[in-house]
Amino acid sequence: MDFAYDARTEELREKLLAFMDEHVYPAERTAEEQRALLASPWDTPPVVEDLKAEAKRQGLWNLFLPDAEYGAGLTNLQYAPLAEITGRSPQLAPTALNCAAPDTGNMELLAQFGDEAQKKQWLEPLLTGEIRSAFAMTEPEVASSDATNIETRIRRDGDCYVVDGRKWYISGAMNPDCKIFIVMGKTDPDGADPRRQQSMILVPRDTPGVEVRRAMQVYGYEDHYHGGHAEVIFDDVRVPASHLIGEEGGGFAIAQARLGPGRIHHCMRLIGMAERAVELMCRRAVTRTAFGKTLAQQGVVQNWIADARVQIEQLRLLVLKTAWLMDTVGNRGAHTEIQAIKIATPRAVVDIIDKAVQAHGAGGVSQDFPLAELWAAARTLKLADGPDEVHQRSLARRELKKYL
Repeated sequence: MDFAYDARTEELREKLLAFMDEHVYPAERTAEEQRALLASPWDTPPVVEDLKAEAKRQGLWNLFLPDAEYGAGLTNLQYAPLAEITGRSPQLAPTALNCAAPDTGNMELLAQFGDEAQKKQWLEPLLTGEIRSAFAMTEPEVASSDATNIETRIRRDGDCYVVDGRKWYISGAMNPDCKIFIVMGKTDPDGADPRRQQSMILVPRDTPGVEVRRAMQVYGYEDHYHGGHAEVIFDDVRVPASHLIGEEGGGFAIAQARLGPGRIHHCMRLIGMAERAVELMCRRAVTRTAFGKTLAQQGVVQNWIADARVQIEQLRLLVLKTAWLMDTVGNRGAHTEIQAIKIATPRAVVDIIDKAVQAHGAGGVSQDFPLAELWAAARTLKLADGPDEVHQRSLARRELKKYL
């Protein structure tokens, strides 16, 4: 395995690092100031549209899509260091590059499983950044970590499907530019195979019966930049049968295909978040004095910084190995490593950010530094895309099979 960056990756890294320094970091404070003046907290600050236009101009657009027909045609190994860079400003950079979840997963899903009409109507405007989207799977009444529990019903009625259910923490749904939901529900709730009961269907936001009821907070944050996380009600929602993605009963398999790349994208960005936290911690350490010495001279702070560097280097190598395996043997062949990074990365990054918070004292939990929001995002990723414990259970079973 050779993890040296190839020429194309190096070129894109240099362009993206310059883009972050010249445009993204300076826009962070501007975006907050503009948001305070908006009529709705879910409207997009003008500076975000400026960033998107500049990213397009520089060719830093849709970098996540490996299919050259739709995106940059990068392998996972090529995209990994670029996603890491965007993780240093997770609220702005992914959106600026049209590489933000949940749109990334939805675009991958449509590119892989959508028919030509679905691609024309929904994938194309997502690729150009004209609209946003949401993925409606999690439900408040059941343990959604087990997708076989999903209760939302998708019932065939003539040339339509009727959708009834309640979803929550539907990322992006509060954004007024969110025009389409990909909804996971059961078309065959009594089927013998619990993994063939689910299907996915496209539901336009303006369909009668769709109610975006409220925004759900995450540790007190509302994640305005990504369109928030909403509770959504589907009450006798009728859509054409042609809106079904793939075939009836294919929803579980489609979800697994969608989550593989999504998990590694999250882990890549998490490493960037950790690097930002270490940078902030080091800057604080060399400029702050306590008990007659700078924080940088305190042994405990030195330990935090050293441990963080070790953890980041370990995580990066594991993520790069996983990306390489996904490129060479496919997502199924990289199953163990995908689960391993999903377990290890959020756990370590939460600890790194927590130490950076500690080094900042009261400032660390304030709005004056990005650390509290970074911590909330990293901690949430111990739940998103499947709780850590689900991946640990599956990974342990794989290991145990070797000895049975």
